[in-house]
Amino acid sequence: MNDRSPPEEFADVNEAVGEEWEAETTPYERIRHVVSHTYSPVSADAVADDARTAPKTARKHLNTLADEGFIETTPGEQGGTLYRRSPESLVVEQAADILEHVSTDELVTRIQEMREQLIEYRSEFGVDSPEELAVNQTNQALSETGSQDEIDPETIREWKTLRRNLAFANAALSIGNAEQFVDSDRRSTDDSVPA
Repeated sequence: MNDRSPPEEFADVNEAVGEEWEAETTPYERIRHVVSHTYSPVSADAVADDARTAPKTARKHLNTLADEGFIETTPGEQGGTLYRRSPESLVVEQAADILEHVSTDELVTRIQEMREQLIEYRSEFGVDSPEELAVNQTNQALSETGSQDEIDPETIREWKTLRRNLAFANAALSIGNAEQFVDSDRRSTDDSVPA
């Protein structure tokens, strides 16, 4: 048998990694990282703890991130402010990722395919949304049999996912078109300035 204990340097790997993260990043970067994965409202103290910084520093950077639109604030039960990632910043992040990996022409084609699939869902089920489908199927099952029939959760999930992906793709296309407009406007302005 081996009676040796693990070396001290491995005693708390998480602490070592945390110290390295703290040494290699600024408090702002750590706070932004923590909040970028925060979808439920949390206090500045909780963010400060996870970001390895003081609550006062966390509040300062959280307020900056709120001003930038990266996070949103809500009042807490005890009157304090709670913070979470804003849905808008998620859309912009997803759109940027799409633009990085998909050409504008391919994006237009995919958007058209997704729109056609949404039309097929609406036509097949006779409702405008997956939520309406779930409600209608539940109401119909209860009125006919007195018990709830099984709703196809996969169809509802696919429909919701399709709708979300279409929203991200439309946002990406809008951002891409805006970037092209700004670039062409900048080139025309640059061309009109004498050298």
